[in-house]
Amino acid sequence: MKPAMETAAEEATEQSQERKGCFECCIKCLGGVPYASLVATILCFSGVALFCGCGHVALTGTVNILEQHFSSNPNDHAILTEVIQLMQYVIYGIASFFFLYGIILLAEGFYTTSAVKEMHSEFKTTACGRCISGMFVFLTYILGVAWLGVFGFSAVPVFMFYNMWSSCEVLKGLPVNLTTSAEQICVDIRQYGIIPWSALPGKACGSALENICGTNEFYMSYHLFIVACAGAGATVIALIHFLMILASNWAYLKDASKMQAYQEIKAKEEQELQDIQSRSKEQLNSYT
Repeated sequence: MKPAMETAAEEATEQSQERKGCFECCIKCLGGVPYASLVATILCFSGVALFCGCGHVALTGTVNILEQHFSSNPNDHAILTEVIQLMQYVIYGIASFFFLYGIILLAEGFYTTSAVKEMHSEFKTTACGRCISGMFVFLTYILGVAWLGVFGFSAVPVFMFYNMWSSCEVLKGLPVNLTTSAEQICVDIRQYGIIPWSALPGKACGSALENICGTNEFYMSYHLFIVACAGAGATVIALIHFLMILASNWAYLKDASKMQAYQEIKAKEEQELQDIQSRSKEQLNSYT
């Protein structure tokens, strides 16, 4: 029977080894996480969610403001209403597509990280994998250019609502003894081309304009458009981040494939050299 002290020491040694093994396993798992792709994915999801969610609600509020204050005839803004409804359906598609695309890019980041870290083991990078990585680089570039356009387009309603808000601020601070009357300060929506010039009333002046700016619908739509524009900008940054990651990973995979080819040629040459040496020894032994 072993003494109690030796048994306790062995148990403590086994527990320390188990803890060390778990710690090394955790470090190895954390080392395989593509943190750059993870950050870009979170930023992409956040930007797309802000753009789609806030943009959808803001467009609905815009239609209500237009119908209640700027266009009394439904035929005048029928085309605009259809376009806004179409844009809302497009928003659903954008949200679904980027949710799937972000997951795919994150998975591709895991793949390329594993390929680079394990290129000296049994893991082999294939030509198909490198081709897929190159395809993602091209597609992400196209999406980044497209989102630059979306970001610029999302700034248009912010500009329109800002003009209305600034006109209302002028009305609020209008001095009493000023020669310009409040009714001379107007906002004409028809000049933006979203409704025809025949639409009535088409513009809001003085107290009517101030009342529009005082509604919760205007306040919410204005700020939601600002958040949607910021979300589009965040998505552009995320796609640029993804593009840099994908280009870097593709270059790493290309270098890894060259290294693998070099190692295979080197191993083949060493094997041939060993075969030649073994045959030479066999012939020498046969002569002796």
